[in-house]
Amino acid sequence: MKNIPTISVSEVLAQAFIDMPQELPTEVQILVDSLIIDVAGLCVAARHADYVGASFRATFEPGQCTVIGHAQKGNVFTACFVNGTATHGEDYDDTFEGGPIHAGAVIVPAVLAACEQHGLSGSDLARGIAIGSEVMCRLCSVAPKLVHKAGFHPTAVFGAIGAAAGVASALGLSKEQWVNALGIVGSMASGIIEYLAEGTWTKRMHPGWAAHSGYRAARLAQEGFTGPRTLFEGEHGFFHAFANQDDNHFDEMLADVGTKWLCADMAFKPYACGTMAHPYIDCARKLVAQGLQTKDIESIECNTAEGIVHRLWEPLNNKRNPPNGYAAKFSIPYAIAVGMIRDDAGLIDYEESVVHDPQIRELTNKISYKIDPNNPYPKKFIGHLKVTLKNGEVLEAYQGHFRGGKDEPMSIDTLEQKFKANCIYGGWNLPEIQQALEQIKAIRRTTTVTAAQLAQ
Repeated sequence: MKNIPTISVSEVLAQAFIDMPQELPTEVQILVDSLIIDVAGLCVAARHADYVGASFRATFEPGQCTVIGHAQKGNVFTACFVNGTATHGEDYDDTFEGGPIHAGAVIVPAVLAACEQHGLSGSDLARGIAIGSEVMCRLCSVAPKLVHKAGFHPTAVFGAIGAAAGVASALGLSKEQWVNALGIVGSMASGIIEYLAEGTWTKRMHPGWAAHSGYRAARLAQEGFTGPRTLFEGEHGFFHAFANQDDNHFDEMLADVGTKWLCADMAFKPYACGTMAHPYIDCARKLVAQGLQTKDIESIECNTAEGIVHRLWEPLNNKRNPPNGYAAKFSIPYAIAVGMIRDDAGLIDYEESVVHDPQIRELTNKISYKIDPNNPYPKKFIGHLKVTLKNGEVLEAYQGHFRGGKDEPMSIDTLEQKFKANCIYGGWNLPEIQQALEQIKAIRRTTTVTAAQLAQ
């Protein structure tokens, strides 16, 4: 049996975030604003989707929390679950190179609902979102790739921890309560990746469930319920369960915690699909812009990372012929083909009629891969295409970064344009969109958080 540490990892995290200055660094304030803008737009875009309707009907109980894009206010559970599910439902939400995880879809719904439920301020909201997101990003450094390899969705299991930390911070819990919240939520974390088999909906609900779990754990801790202090490093702890690893080193996770903000480098997606497909789409569009015509293509071979093959490349025949729009979001062959043929990979490019387009199917079946042992995943997401034409000519394209990430960040103006486009897709008119955007941009400075303009 392992020795019980005098000071646990959870205690180090709690102390660092409790002791940090009240004023967030400018770059973190910008991140918080960006996350709220992106989450709100994505919720509106998905508000009429079948999976959101099912989530709303199954969980709705009246309350005082905003269910974004819906006139009826729900209780904390409804708001956490529906907003988290809607945000992540189209795979168009933020990401973190080094994960990959999607923090906004978990943390914003959890902390926003907590703030509305308990009458907290905009500064409480910002602090909770920042700390919850930072905890999720830092968890990624402990066992890179192993959580996915073990069959779990990192956003789901890391998200529960991050949500508990975010809500605990917003509520101003004591160090002991903070540590208990993490210990409790470790037993609530869940989310397997079998959705990949047939494009079913469970991945969509993972952030909503994590948000709800984080809130419940923080409230249990606030009322005196206890959880294991050694959640992370314990013999039966978090990474033993979710990464099949016991020899964990937490130095990188804890380095400069409370002063250095990894989450400030989070990325925002320009395309509505799985993160690692994005650089491949950019390469595909670049070749077409340079004059490539798809009718001339004999075959396409891509260098790729071993760590993403089981999610985005295999079974190859299935990825070349995805059964539905959601399955297509986790297919690099489809992403390349739709990028070449439609010059985009937005929301409409994953609708059923497009996914089954014979022209796209013909091209996907010409696409294959080989593993590059030097691929830097998960530290960086890169793309590569080698196109052989019917006349024997070979064209190549390479992109060494994720567009929208730290090497080519999405500006706040571009993010606002994405927000507006998503809201239009969801059926809002321009006055509704402008009112919502103005409320979001002022929310950090409010004495009592409200998101009334998002309930339309």
